[in-house]
Amino acid sequence: MLTIVGGDEGRFCDGISRRSFLKLGAAAMTGITLPGILAAEAEARTGSSHKALINIFLCGGPPHQDMFDLKPNAPDAVRGEFKPIKTNVPGIEICEHMPRLAKIADKYAIIRSLVGARDEHTSHICYSGYTYAESRQGQWPSIGAVLSKLQGPIDPTVSPFASLSQRMDFPLWSNPGEHGFLGLAHSPFRPIGEVMQDMTPKQIGVARLKDRRKLLATMDRFRKGMSVSLEGADALTQRAFDTLMSSKVVQALDVEKEDQKLRDKYGRGSLKNVDDGGPMWNDGLLMCRRLVEAGVRCVTIGYGRWDYHGANFKQLKERLPVLDQGVSALIEDLHDRGMDKDVTVIVWGEFGRTPKINNDAGRDHWPAVSCALLAGGGMKTGQVIGSTTADAGYADERPIDYKAVAATLYHNLGINLADTPVTDITGRPNYLLGGHAPIPELL
Repeated sequence: MLTIVGGDEGRFCDGISRRSFLKLGAAAMTGITLPGILAAEAEARTGSSHKALINIFLCGGPPHQDMFDLKPNAPDAVRGEFKPIKTNVPGIEICEHMPRLAKIADKYAIIRSLVGARDEHTSHICYSGYTYAESRQGQWPSIGAVLSKLQGPIDPTVSPFASLSQRMDFPLWSNPGEHGFLGLAHSPFRPIGEVMQDMTPKQIGVARLKDRRKLLATMDRFRKGMSVSLEGADALTQRAFDTLMSSKVVQALDVEKEDQKLRDKYGRGSLKNVDDGGPMWNDGLLMCRRLVEAGVRCVTIGYGRWDYHGANFKQLKERLPVLDQGVSALIEDLHDRGMDKDVTVIVWGEFGRTPKINNDAGRDHWPAVSCALLAGGGMKTGQVIGSTTADAGYADERPIDYKAVAATLYHNLGINLADTPVTDITGRPNYLLGGHAPIPELL
């Protein structure tokens, strides 16, 4: 907790006393510059409806055939150890280690025939629809960056794009979603790392805070001097400071304010990274919902590590129940709050796993087919889209490209990409996702 003490009497615009403490918590000055975010907001238009996206990236490539596409009649070397269980939707079965999700299958849809991946360990394809190779070539922006560009903020003190993805030993998994050709101003606000450590008790006097304010202004003039005038930088720095002083983001990040029974329903999880991947942080999933309520349009989060070349089933037995608890609680929470029509949740990874189990009881990379879970967003749920061959190796019915899924997410967010060019920093219009259309079964 970052505590600011001393100073003049009076109150901030949100009613907080200048003498009272301000929990800045994870609202920080690291990562992308806040003036940069605010510069993006200044050129964007604010939408009238708060559509939002919570994008949960399962780092490493989750095993589709051990989660949502089990093959109980396949040979031992393919089907693995797990059994399918019935859900509350007749005809839909999922893994036995996800009983909570099985009880609410009417509230989400499963895609079992996801195609278009490459053997690339990155978050790019899940956050933008484009592979890493395509992103390097075309500088394609993530969905959050596009929302920042086209729709701007719901609230002037809340960034439209945020990420709770933590730093990982494998850095391409911790990528929160890139700004691409839209420029640095459309990068996500990232309350992570050293800033999260600022939640430990300490005090900063007002005089020192003023010095930091001057430092922030100086550094942002230097970093943004090539594209923003000095006068503009000063104004944006003022708004950046106002953002830091706003209580909305701070309160959203403070899950201690949440009903403890609801936190227990989510399960707390841990901020400790799983090997070289991300943490299985269920408080983070709750925080995603709170950030959306505060006005964020897109939140990304890297969750766990699912790259099980060895001991696949042993690790899944430990980790699937944690995922099951957190995701099911998030979906139900959104429904209970009446947010399910506006907020889309997606859970997926960068590719699937091999049909055949290897000699280390693991599954290797398999970009030929994968899966995804989608909930909310006003979609038609309680269904499975597509299917795979008997060994779960290839899509044999209704292959769905990652780009079609991304187009669906844009549709849910109120953006028709076919009619909406996205201009880059030079003013040149670009059309995203190469003509891929939203998935009609979900609309």
